[in-house]
Amino acid sequence: MAVSANRLELLQIADAVAREKVIDREIVLAAMADAIQKAARSRYGTESNIRADINPKTGEIRLQRLLEVVDKAEDYSTQIPLELARDRNPDAALGDFIADPLPPMDFGRIAAQSAKQVIVQKVREAERDRQFDEFKDRVGEIVNGTVKRVEYGNVIVDLGRGEGIIRRDEMIPRENVRYGDRVRAYVYDVRREQRGPQIFLSRTHPQFMVKLFTMEVPEIYDGIIQVKSVARDPGSRAKIAVISNDSSIDPVGACVGMRGSRVQAVVGELQGEKIDIIPWSQDPATFVVNALQPAEVAKVVLDEDAERIEVVVPDEQLSLAIGRRGQNVRLASQLTGWDIDIMTEAEESERRQKEFNERTNLFMDSLDVDEMVGQVLASEGFAAVEELAYVDLDEISSIDGFDEETAQEIQQRAREFLERLEAEMDEKRKALGVQDELREIDGMTAQMMVALGEDGIKTIEDFAGCAADDLVGWTERKNGETKKFEGLFSKFDVSRVEAEQMIVQARLSAGWITEEDLAKGTEEEVAEAEQEA
Repeated sequence: MAVSANRLELLQIADAVAREKVIDREIVLAAMADAIQKAARSRYGTESNIRADINPKTGEIRLQRLLEVVDKAEDYSTQIPLELARDRNPDAALGDFIADPLPPMDFGRIAAQSAKQVIVQKVREAERDRQFDEFKDRVGEIVNGTVKRVEYGNVIVDLGRGEGIIRRDEMIPRENVRYGDRVRAYVYDVRREQRGPQIFLSRTHPQFMVKLFTMEVPEIYDGIIQVKSVARDPGSRAKIAVISNDSSIDPVGACVGMRGSRVQAVVGELQGEKIDIIPWSQDPATFVVNALQPAEVAKVVLDEDAERIEVVVPDEQLSLAIGRRGQNVRLASQLTGWDIDIMTEAEESERRQKEFNERTNLFMDSLDVDEMVGQVLASEGFAAVEELAYVDLDEISSIDGFDEETAQEIQQRAREFLERLEAEMDEKRKALGVQDELREIDGMTAQMMVALGEDGIKTIEDFAGCAADDLVGWTERKNGETKKFEGLFSKFDVSRVEAEQMIVQARLSAGWITEEDLAKGTEEEVAEAEQEA
């Protein structure tokens, strides 16, 4: 490699590399200049501060050695005395640099090889930066590419200006691809890593199906139809919930297309994955019923606090509602965000009878009444002794066969039972060492204090350190399955809001927070809500 080489050829090489790698010509010229600098240092000394410049118009290469102006030079390869520096530049001062021109020269084979390596490295870095910049803004899009190779089940895809990877778990099960196959995938992440930008693709991502529908259904592309949620069991079955912003357009029919043409195009891309197109509804019960299609639903019961819904189906519809290996109910749960319990009408009837018997026995034992009275109270919807103790007397006396005297007697017995129970629990609470100060918390009962004591929570500070999840429990969702974890107060009628209020009161009593802290927090929450609005 020679500095005196054909200048036109140098520029032609830079242009060719820039076109091939799709990077700026200036980046290639800068890489060449760095390579020349490195090669020059091997000739003039690695300690020398050498700068190379390439004229982008003429291709002329200029080599200079920069010498630092010092009072007294110790190394003339990097320094120049102030006196000599001022002979060249009268305005030179200590710390300045004087450019010492170097003559054109030929570099040896080793130096030329080193320069080539520098150029290759710089160009590769520029190419990686270009790939990252190009694909970082394409996350959430579908890209087309060609299978370049398959490594341990992972598919490397040539995207033209970059390479993407579809990991084995992001491929549709039982899908086989070979070198040269055309493949379409969803870009779900782009990361800058030491070995270059990593473009992660997926064919199992729920949004892959959404984007396919967007391409096939103009109404989705135009925003007339919205995709509200998606649930997939890749390669087997999927559910997609849609809603139309135009009442004259049927969202399900638009997604299906004439003779199923639109949905079949998506099914074909997803290797035969069966797709249920569900009309979305703001009403959770209606949405869940729709999501369980093709099964027919007889009744639903919602528990909004636990985000749980109980679905009752005819006996002959049970297997259809659950689906093969629980697939239908699992996908419906993913689609709606609700934990779904399915039972037959016979099972529900049996459960209701069991609950009725349990309540009847509860009233018989606690109120010392006969079976008939217990059954009447249970059939009227009373579920706990507390309800009878504190309900308006009219609600009891208005029951057929009951008069005011009977109602008063039942309520009196209910209150006496609760007082006895409270006394028993209080003794147990004391034996557990639970402090009296916990009684001061609004809504706290002796039974709750016993539950706390059995879990080692005995002081106001212990209780202040609890979270709402510790008291009322929590649920975890994974792959459409919901696992429920019980809290210390799960068997009591305590909502999450009430649990949070009890904890706040304990923290106030413990001195962890002040009323001013609460007021400040409320003001910030209001301000955030106003900004969101």
